[in-house]
Amino acid sequence: MLDPDPIHLYVSVGHNYFGHHGQSAGLHELLEVNSIHCLAGRGIEGDRFCDYKKDYKGQITFFASEVYESLKAECCVYDVAPSVFRRNVITRGVDLNSLIGVEFQIQDVRFEGSEECSPCYWMNEAFHPEAEARLRGRGGLRARILNDGWIKLP
Repeated sequence: MLDPDPIHLYVSVGHNYFGHHGQSAGLHELLEVNSIHCLAGRGIEGDRFCDYKKDYKGQITFFASEVYESLKAECCVYDVAPSVFRRNVITRGVDLNSLIGVEFQIQDVRFEGSEECSPCYWMNEAFHPEAEARLRGRGGLRARILNDGWIKLP
């Protein structure tokens, strides 16, 4: 089992982009936290996707810090935080696409990678006009939570 190293953890009570096609982005703040409580088959306690629907593929989302750093350099954008991508866990040291269809663990919580967390046109507004295109194939990972537990930052 792989054990990605979390370096940022985020939750939000509401959606800013999801379900907002043809409308303005929402205004729900993405809060950086020191720990998240993962609930098996449900999502992250207090997050917008908790209990969204049965067996939802995106109970938790991951984004690689290496992709974030690369995108900053490619777009010459250095003053935007990784929170704009609205992923729950920013990781370091693992190719997230390699976890699609794979069981993995972070601390005491097990996950199953379900699919790429594909970038959308909102990334062009949130980060840079070329963000959606530049993130294709490296937009992050959606996963299912397999057991209850906590992920805590060091």
